[in-house]
Amino acid sequence: MTFTSKKSPGFIYGRGVKLNSNIKQEISGLIEEAHQHGARLSQACKVIGLSLRTLQRWKKRQDLSDRRKGAAKSVANKITTLEQEAIINLVNTAEFSSLPPSQIVPILADRNQYLCSESSMYRILRAFKMNTRRGKARAPRTRICPRLTATQPNQVYSWDITFLPTLVKGEFFYLYLFVDIYSRFIVGWTIQDRQDNRLAAIELKYICERNKVTPDSLILHSDNGKPMKGANLLATMKQLGVVKSFSRPATSNDNPFSEALFKTVKYCPAFPKKPFECLSHARSWLEAFTQWYNFTHHHSGIKFVTPFQRHHGLDKEILKKRDQVYQKAKELNPLRWSGKIKNFDYINSVSINPLP
Repeated sequence: MTFTSKKSPGFIYGRGVKLNSNIKQEISGLIEEAHQHGARLSQACKVIGLSLRTLQRWKKRQDLSDRRKGAAKSVANKITTLEQEAIINLVNTAEFSSLPPSQIVPILADRNQYLCSESSMYRILRAFKMNTRRGKARAPRTRICPRLTATQPNQVYSWDITFLPTLVKGEFFYLYLFVDIYSRFIVGWTIQDRQDNRLAAIELKYICERNKVTPDSLILHSDNGKPMKGANLLATMKQLGVVKSFSRPATSNDNPFSEALFKTVKYCPAFPKKPFECLSHARSWLEAFTQWYNFTHHHSGIKFVTPFQRHHGLDKEILKKRDQVYQKAKELNPLRWSGKIKNFDYINSVSINPLP
C-alpha cells in the first residue's frame, strides 16, 4: 500500500512563507493562464509546487492577505534590561575585563552567583558591540595574498636561503639562491658562512648587471626572513629599481619556486652523502649543479625543456618540433593512440598564487 502526502513539496517560495495578496494574485493568474491553454489545474499547481487545495481556498476568499498572527512575541525567560546592565557592569570590572565569558561564568559559580549562561553572556556582549578580544592580545590581521605573473624572463625572481651541512655538528653553510620563475633559470647564487642581507645585496647587484635588468622591470619575491628585510638589501633594491614582494608569514606555498628548487638541489643523486668539508668544496659542487640544472636538466614545469632553452626563447621551436614528431607518428600508426597526443602547448605565463 502506498501513501500520498497531503502536503505540497517544493513550493517555489518555500513552505510556510508568508505571501502578500499581490504575489498570491500573480500565482493564481499564472495557473489560470496555463489552465486556459489546456493544462490541468493539478499539473499546473504541481509545477509551481502549490497544493490544489490551497489554490481553491484562495479563490473562495475575498481577502488574500495572510491571516496568521505569528508566534508569541513575549519570552518568559528573557533577560531583563536591569539584568543586562548588571552583566555589562560586571564584565567591565577590573577583575573580569580581560576574561572571556567562558571563564567568567565558572568563577561566578564558585562564588554561588549565577547571572546568565555563557552563551547568553556572549550574546549580550555582541548586542553591545563588546565581543572583541579581551586583554592585550591583538586581533589577527588579514594578510594580502601575493599574486605575481611573469610572461617573459627577468620579470619575477624568487630567492631564499637554505642550510648546507658541514663537518661540524650544528654549524652550516648558507646557500643564497636566485631563480627566474618564468624560465626556472638559476640567475645567481652564493654560498657563505653566515646569513647577512649585505651579502644578498651584493649578489643581487651582480645579477642585475649580468642580466641587464632595467629599473622598475623586475620584482624580487622572497619570504619574511630577517635577511630578506635587511636595510642594506632594501636600500640596494631601491637603488636598482627592483620591486620587493614578500610571502605571507608562515606560508611556504607563497614561495613555491625556491622551495621546489631547494628540494631538487638536496635530493638530486649527485648531492654529497657526507657534509661539505669547506666553502670551496660547497661552491665547486654547486657550480657543477648549476651547469647541469640550467643546461641539461629537462624541467617538468616548463614542458621538459631546459631552463636555458626557456630563458632564451628556444623552447617554442623545440615544442613545435616535438608536436610534429608525435603528429607524424600518429598518422603512421593511429591505433597506438586512443586519444590525443601529448600536450606540447607553449606555456605563456607563470604565476605565484594564480587566480582560481
